[in-house]
Amino acid sequence: PIDKFLYSHYDATRLSAALESGNIELSSVVLLDDWLNPQETEAERQAADKLIDFLAENFPKAVMMLCQMPTTRDEETLIERQDNLISCINEISRRAVAKGVVCSYHPNSPESSIWRTQSDYDRLLPMLDSKVLGWTPDVGHMVYTDMNPIHMMREHRSLINHVHYKDMNADKSWALMGEGIVDFKTITEDLVNSGFEGWIIVEDECERAVEDPNQVTLECGDYSKETLLPIIAGL
Repeated sequence: PIDKFLYSHYDATRLSAALESGNIELSSVVLLDDWLNPQETEAERQAADKLIDFLAENFPKAVMMLCQMPTTRDEETLIERQDNLISCINEISRRAVAKGVVCSYHPNSPESSIWRTQSDYDRLLPMLDSKVLGWTPDVGHMVYTDMNPIHMMREHRSLINHVHYKDMNADKSWALMGEGIVDFKTITEDLVNSGFEGWIIVEDECERAVEDPNQVTLECGDYSKETLLPIIAGL
């Protein structure tokens, strides 16, 4: 879930009831904002603090995943935009960690994203304040921009505290999990062998997921149980 979409479910009682009815644990909530300035705007700070307090008081095990709204990518102002975002998310994470909330940053790959290429990631990851903020690699977004998620996740393993899986075809269209080019087996083996204990979240954005999300969810579950769970369980 994204903070902007919680609406009435910012009521912890209602959200807990909805989760329990489906036997679901809340793994994370996304804090989505622009962060265009060196410091948060008043509205951005209020949104961040609202989610920090909500998680700290009601779902302390859930990760607060920060993600910038991909709006524009102007190469002339790109470095300034990147620096401004880093300043904001590091500061938000310091406030969150002080209240016991785990934080992670999720880059994405739309053309308008300011963190989408290898050179962007090479700049981003060392600038995260690793004392308070981890990294959520989204392997689908990384493959989309021709990065090697296996290499990147090995190189920056110490930052990883949350993971997103989605699959992609060679032509850059989204694929049903297990039918594309993403090497989930090796990525999962690396995570297990390195002692990763966080969440692996499976997303699917293939065309069938739009029309038949329930069936695609079941098929992603089957793939995960048959192919990934034995790795995770050490079978």
